[in-house]
Amino acid sequence: MKKTIIKLENVWKIYKLGEVDVYALRGLNFAIREGEFVAIIGPSGAGKSTTLNMIGCLDLPTKGKVYLSGKDVSKLSEDELAKIRGRKIGFVFQTFNLISSLSALENVMVPMIFQNVERSRAIERAKHLLSIVGLEKRMHHKPFQLSGGERQRVAIARALANDPEIILADEPTGNLDSKTSEEIIDMFAKLHDDFGKTLVIITHELDIAKKAKRIERLQDGQIVSYVKDGELR
Repeated sequence: MKKTIIKLENVWKIYKLGEVDVYALRGLNFAIREGEFVAIIGPSGAGKSTTLNMIGCLDLPTKGKVYLSGKDVSKLSEDELAKIRGRKIGFVFQTFNLISSLSALENVMVPMIFQNVERSRAIERAKHLLSIVGLEKRMHHKPFQLSGGERQRVAIARALANDPEIILADEPTGNLDSKTSEEIIDMFAKLHDDFGKTLVIITHELDIAKKAKRIERLQDGQIVSYVKDGELR
């Protein structure tokens, strides 16, 4: 059995809005094993993006513990969290988050530059990754010269740049039409099958979630049900 790579243990996240406490997560518990493909679904306000922020070391819980590869990261400093993000986690966002002044090739190189990868190696790896996502002929184009689907492919290539253990995608098809959405989610499924990465996708679209091997449903900051291998648990 593969080891647990992500574990949330009684995780609460409470935001202060003036004098009001907003409960985004309420004692959330779940675990993901190495190499799993998991979709997290739920209505707006259910806590999906907050959960991704916890897993991705983008935020810390108000209380509870978050483990990555067995290490409790819930008490680490921002510098320590940034190092973990750079080495272990690749991110794909709904709005692509590409740097408009850089080409596709240069956007994919950015995470490697931050990890002090030699420039020539970064260029070769970026070219390789862009060829994997079918953009070998568009690598010198800037984001405004690319379609939404192509920009998301660049974002996926960038997420793979430092060969992370975990890929986190937050509504990765939210800004795409249905045909392009299907192409992108099929690409995620292929990357999971071919590279065995742990893949977590946040989505409100059930058709997208069904591509995952397991679906966790969030409501009011808690897991209320999950589906594995087509069976409701």
